[in-house]
Amino acid sequence: MNRILITAISFFLALAMGLVFIQPKYQELKLIEEKIEARRAELQSKEDYLQKLKDTSQKLDQYRIVELSIIDSSLPPDASLPNLLDFLQKTSSENGLVLKTTKRTGVSLVPDSEIKETKLSLQLIGDYPSLKNFLQTLEKTARLIEVDSISFSAPDKPDLFTFDIIIKIHSY
Repeated sequence: MNRILITAISFFLALAMGLVFIQPKYQELKLIEEKIEARRAELQSKEDYLQKLKDTSQKLDQYRIVELSIIDSSLPPDASLPNLLDFLQKTSSENGLVLKTTKRTGVSLVPDSEIKETKLSLQLIGDYPSLKNFLQTLEKTARLIEVDSISFSAPDKPDLFTFDIIIKIHSY
């Protein structure tokens, strides 16, 4: 009976010591496993976010080709006056107007931005419907052109007015 009692006491003593020494390590192991699982979830979240960024970048590259090139043409890096004057000459003649003179009247910076604003003075000769078509063509062009002012004088010949137009062209 002593032997059974000593065995039982030794067993309970070993069990108690195991609980005292092993339980904290077991809790520590559980805590580390929870941290590892949280890190895995965080890593997966970051990988998903990175994949979304890559997909968005690819979509932007597709748009860059078409839509963003339109934006680049509307606000070019320089005023490119020879190309613009050629465009104005062609557009005015296509709409039945004669571009008599062009003159750059000034360059300024738009407040709180890096955008330059170049003003041009145009003198056109033609009739009113031609001017209206010309202005509609300027409005529809990809290039950002604003009409600042329009003035005209009495016709020298029937229905032929002289139009003085000041336009603003924007560039970087």
